[in-house]
Amino acid sequence: MKQKSPEISGVPVNRKPRTLLGEPPTWEAYRRIDGVNMKTFKSIPMIVAAALALTSGAAQAASGDWLIRAGAHNVDPKSNNHPVVTADDAPSFTISGSYFFTDHIAVEVLGAYPFTHDVLLKADGSKAAEITQLPPTVSVQYHFAPDASIRPYVGAGLNYTFFYDEKTTGALTGTKLSLDNSFGIAAEVGVDIALNDDWAVNLNARWIDIDSDARLDGADLGTVEIDPMVYGVMVTRKLRF
Repeated sequence: MKQKSPEISGVPVNRKPRTLLGEPPTWEAYRRIDGVNMKTFKSIPMIVAAALALTSGAAQAASGDWLIRAGAHNVDPKSNNHPVVTADDAPSFTISGSYFFTDHIAVEVLGAYPFTHDVLLKADGSKAAEITQLPPTVSVQYHFAPDASIRPYVGAGLNYTFFYDEKTTGALTGTKLSLDNSFGIAAEVGVDIALNDDWAVNLNARWIDIDSDARLDGADLGTVEIDPMVYGVMVTRKLRF
């Protein structure tokens, strides 16, 4: 005599027999656990590989290595650098070399093609002069993750800025403008993003203390506090000699 299936409000309820405690689990039980299917498990090795790629090997720098960089920087003087005039920003090509004394500590020398700034009168914004400067900088850097694909670093050092080829125009036409060279501190933050074992893209920002005494026809105009932020994008090549 067949047993009737239990009903709830007249609707038959089919119950699957329970698995005994000692009965081995079925393939379906392995394949699906709490709604997580096998595709999820198959993706785990790829996730692990991607994580390892961010923390290993590519273009790592070590003691004895050189990082040679070339690119461009924009020198952006602070806005309130003199009561009467202000210096505009200026871009130029740059090159640098960093030598690693340890896996984390390097010394960098930064050079550039000269930067040329327009000097504007604050009263009406008209151009009054043009100055050219060259700001070589030496910094000690600390690299936080030299063996990773993304390698941030910080640095601090000294800057010496040469001013030359000052030219006057507009309201100052016919006068002689001169600026003294400047010596000051510099600070930087940056990151190398590896492309492969030898090449990387570099992004960096610097602050440089540049103060110069200005004179017009020999008369003292006071100190021009340029103190720029310098932003750069460069290509990095790792070398070992």
